[in-house]
Amino acid sequence: MAETEITPEFQRGWDAALVAACQWHENQAKKALVQSRRSRFPKNLERESEVHTKAAEMIVTLSPDDV
Repeated sequence: MAETEITPEFQRGWDAALVAACQWHENQAKKALVQSRRSRFPKNLERESEVHTKAAEMIVTLSPDDV
């Protein structure tokens, strides 16, 4: 497979996409925590929050070479 050059424009787009995905996961984690406080069965929502938090942490480690 041919190596493609990563242009500054592509890198800016990549970084913006990672920030957007990270923010989305962080917001979903917060939303799940709020819902867990109002739920009679909060454990599943707490786990969902943890998954979104981990995903947000892992997203920032991605590079264009990973995909």
